[in-house]
Amino acid sequence: MYIIVVGGGESGYYIARTLLNGGHEVLVIESDAKRCTIISDNLGNIVFRGDGCEAATLEEVGTNRADILIGVTGHDEDNLVACQVAKHKFNVPRTIARLKNPKHEGLFKKLGVDVTVSSTNLILANIKRELPDSPLCSLLAIKGGTLEVVNVKIPPNSPVVGKQLSELELPEESIICLVVSKGGSTQIPKPSTVLAAEDEIVAITTPENEIALQNALIGNSS
Repeated sequence: MYIIVVGGGESGYYIARTLLNGGHEVLVIESDAKRCTIISDNLGNIVFRGDGCEAATLEEVGTNRADILIGVTGHDEDNLVACQVAKHKFNVPRTIARLKNPKHEGLFKKLGVDVTVSSTNLILANIKRELPDSPLCSLLAIKGGTLEVVNVKIPPNSPVVGKQLSELELPEESIICLVVSKGGSTQIPKPSTVLAAEDEIVAITTPENEIALQNALIGNSS
């Protein structure tokens, strides 16, 4: 695959190195001369000095044949513009943008960016997994933004402990797709599957039904 990485900072450098090791054709677009030299010295002639937001630059590096464009500059607006130009002017099939401000996620998706990655959200998700008062965390937003994959840990005092899945009253558009036991074994659940304390549930639900799903599985904490 031909993959263009806009932004040659630390993230862009390691992404490019990993993709190169995977056998892909990679080009990094970076405006800073020193970063270009570092990338060139370590990874070879895969860097182009220029502005990845400009259509002229993207045209010069052959974006019309790229399979993926990844925007990882230090500015959300630059990543958005690079992805939009790649998508709408050069018909790049897949665009990925890094977000520094997670509040921009909805806007990016509305404007056609295929995948957004927020380091802030990833860190918060990991923190939430360690907090006893945060039993539900979002693992993945499914493309389109209408569904999410979430993880819920069943506490010992949950009303669902000892119950079969068929006995649960889950909110609409919510499906339990995996159960991970305290010992680490996994199973695709059946209606007869019995839930135990400290089971971890992987489910699909809508963002609007997250709280209702949490209440159904751990009890209403209010």
